[in-house]
Amino acid sequence: MMFKNVQIKAYQVGLVFKNRNLVEILKEGNQWIFGNKTVEIHEMKSQFKTNEDLNLLLKNEGLNSMLEVIEVKDGEIVLVHENGIFKEVLNVGQYAFWKDIVKREFQKIDLTKVEITEKISKTILENMKLKNFTRKFVVTNQYKGILLIDGKLTKVLDAGTYYFWNNEILIEIKSADMRMQQMEIAGQELLTKDKAMLRINFYVRFQVENIEKALMENKEYDKQLYILMQLALREFVGALTLDELLVKKDSVGKEILENLGNKAEELGLKASDAGIRDVILTGEMKEIMNQVLIAEKKAQANSIMRREETASTRSLLNTAKLMEENEVLWKLKEMEYMEKIADKIGDITVSGNSNIVSQLKEIFTK
Repeated sequence: MMFKNVQIKAYQVGLVFKNRNLVEILKEGNQWIFGNKTVEIHEMKSQFKTNEDLNLLLKNEGLNSMLEVIEVKDGEIVLVHENGIFKEVLNVGQYAFWKDIVKREFQKIDLTKVEITEKISKTILENMKLKNFTRKFVVTNQYKGILLIDGKLTKVLDAGTYYFWNNEILIEIKSADMRMQQMEIAGQELLTKDKAMLRINFYVRFQVENIEKALMENKEYDKQLYILMQLALREFVGALTLDELLVKKDSVGKEILENLGNKAEELGLKASDAGIRDVILTGEMKEIMNQVLIAEKKAQANSIMRREETASTRSLLNTAKLMEENEVLWKLKEMEYMEKIADKIGDITVSGNSNIVSQLKEIFTK
């Protein structure tokens, strides 16, 4: 009779087969096997794996009581934790684990749904073993997003990282910057009411206020706002003459926003400030304005000169009246002029008639 000795170590189990039927389970120690039998030695700390049919083996009550069987169906996975630590992912199939050796927990996951309702940490979701089963989306800081499942708006998302189960259901996240933004509307060639051609640089500051309207009810909301502001500016400038526009330049933005009304709100936006940055005259118009400016300055200069002449004449008239009323004042004024004349005389040459000296004396002593 054939016999052999089998050594079963701690945390091992020996399965004895005869004609592929499980006939005996060997525990720790030295075991003697008699007859034409084979022995499979299994490590109890590991998952139970065998080349035999598991369902047939489980008919053995002894082995069945020693194993915990996990069945994973279509559309499911199972997360295996050993002693509180994530270990592996079980796909579709049947699995068996030894009981009472390692503390195991099995977390069943339904992959047919989109949202992760199970309690799973981000560390595990980022694990390489689980990456093929998840989809990851990031809404960056200062942004908000909207979640679309199969094209339908599901909810609004704040900034953060979001995970979803990976299946055939379509998921899309659209995001928008919620900060205050500034749009430049530059180089707009516009015609005023009095047919003056101008080039205007305009700006508007806006913010996304309703993300659902901005992203779901409107396509490219920023381009639509650009066109709205462009048309509003054209309409406003076309209703004013050049002079009126230049006078109201600083208040144009406020009036345009008031005329814009709720059109920005329909885009999900709030326009808070706008204004003209530059008003640029075209070549011919610039020359005309320069001529007008020169004419205005000349007129101002002539007006100033006339005022000065009038003041000077008035002063002379007042002086004359005073001199007429006061003989001493007349004599003083006469001496003042004589002094000015004498300052201009460098030399006096006397020749001929000696009466010249007498005449000079008469002039200065009168």
